[in-house]
Order: sequence, then structure tokens, then C-alpha cells
Amino acid sequence: MVQRAVKRVFRGVETRDGAGVRLRRVFGFGETEELDPFLLLDAFGATDPRDYLAGFPWHPHRGIETVTYLLEGSVRHGDSLGTSGTIGPGELQWMTAGSGIIHEEMPQRSPRGVYGFQLWVNLPRAEKMRDPAYRGVKAEEVPVVAAPGGSVKVLAGSYGGRIGPVRGVARDPTYLDLCLDPRAGEAPEPAFELEAPEGETAFAFVYEGSLRSAGAGPDGRPTPLAAGDCALFGPGDLARLEAGGGGARLVFARALPLRESVAWRGPIVMNTEEELDLAFREYAAGTFVKKRG
Repeated sequence: MVQRAVKRVFRGVETRDGAGVRLRRVFGFGETEELDPFLLLDAFGATDPRDYLAGFPWHPHRGIETVTYLLEGSVRHGDSLGTSGTIGPGELQWMTAGSGIIHEEMPQRSPRGVYGFQLWVNLPRAEKMRDPAYRGVKAEEVPVVAAPGGSVKVLAGSYGGRIGPVRGVARDPTYLDLCLDPRAGEAPEPAFELEAPEGETAFAFVYEGSLRSAGAGPDGRPTPLAAGDCALFGPGDLARLEAGGGGARLVFARALPLRESVAWRGPIVMNTEEELDLAFREYAAGTFVKKRG
């Protein structure tokens, strides 16, 4: 198998979104071609309620899937399909916006704050106007696989013979939450290896601890990653990760790229500017949502 080198490291920017939620935009608009079919990754939340309680009030999406994965706290949600509820620690919301959905995600006050991720996955041209759909996943539905050097929560796709609870979505992405054990010292130890088939886009975002190496970089040297760093892997079929002295926690995702034109404005992603213009005209006219609950 050919180990993937690290093609690029994204360190993101601190910003606010929604009605004022503090977050780190790990990647987004401007990196679309390199990360295809992944559009955006936000690490959101804080311990200060002023940085998260304003939330993400009612807003539209079309042409994409939004994936909210929570590590800490709770988020109340609702949408134009009539779906509503609360996402808690270890839980997942996979929403296919398709032809159009309007929803809200409102973090709730928590003694330890709120922390999680939102990943946007592009839909292929043939599925952008499909009926919207919602999938909610409870923490106990997520398989946890023990492996030498750590453990893996399988959110979507498969690992170690276990299949994640999110199935039947476009491009069949793999989305994993990894916990890697600390490295004992400088002596060689087995690296944590992940299948990453040739042709798929693959990235890893470290949200806690560090990686001593996420594989060689363009200069041939090991690429260390600190918390807040995201590595985009180059060609190959295997990602090899080595945790730092304090261990690491990270999310890893991979999927086949679409290689289609992208027209992106705010919460809507289509293939042409004409399709974008139509979407915003329909939203203004109240005809945006094609299917209601």
C-alpha cells in the first residue's frame, strides 16, 4: 500500500457565524476544488454562553448535506420538514438539504459549554434537487472499534468491520472520530493506519492533543499537527498517523470527489450562477421549500 503524504495543512480562522457563534472555520470557500466533495468544516462553541447562545436561527440550505456532530453540551434544532429535537454529546445530525430546507440550530446553556463540528458535503448535480431528508443518530448507535494505538467511533462508512449508522447518503463518505493513545517516547512504535483509497479526498482535523506525524509533507519530512490543524492528504491509499506525547483526538473524513462546477453563495451551493439566483428569488418569494413535513 502507498502511504499518503500531507499535501496541505489548513489552520483555519477564528470568526463568528449565525447570530454570533464563535467558531474556527477550518476550511471553506476558496478551498473548494482541493477538498471536493467537502465544502466547509467549522469547529464551533465555547464555554462562555455569550459565544454560543445566539445560535444559528432559521436559515435555508439547498444543494448540500450538513453534518452536525456534537462533543459537549446540547443543541436544539428544528426544520421545515417538521423534524425537531435536541442533539447531545456524541450525537450526530445528518441533514440532506436537497431541493431546499429551512432549519435552525440553537445551542443550549451548559455548565461545560458547547463544542462540536459542522461539515458540509456537496451533492452531485443529479441529486441537488432531490427531496430533503433528516437523519438523527444517538450516541449509543455509533459503533466504537478498539484498535492497536487507540479507538475509532464510526459515524459514517466503515472501520474494522463495523458500519456506521449513517447510510444511503450521496458519495458514501467515511466519517470517523479517532482517539489515539499517547506515544510512550522516541522509540519506534506502530503508527495508526487508516484506509484511504486512491482517488478519494481525505482529511484529518486534530481537535485535541497533537500528532507527531500525519505522514511526510511535500519536503519529505514528517508533518506534525497541533490542535486546530487540518491535514489534506495527497495521492495514495493509506493514511498513517502518529500521536504526540499526550495523545490525540481527531476527525477523519474521505469520499470520492464530484469534479463538477460549483456556484456557492452563503448557505446554498449549486452548479451555476443561474441556479443560485433562482434559489434566492424563490426564498424571497416564499416558494423555496418544495417538500414540507
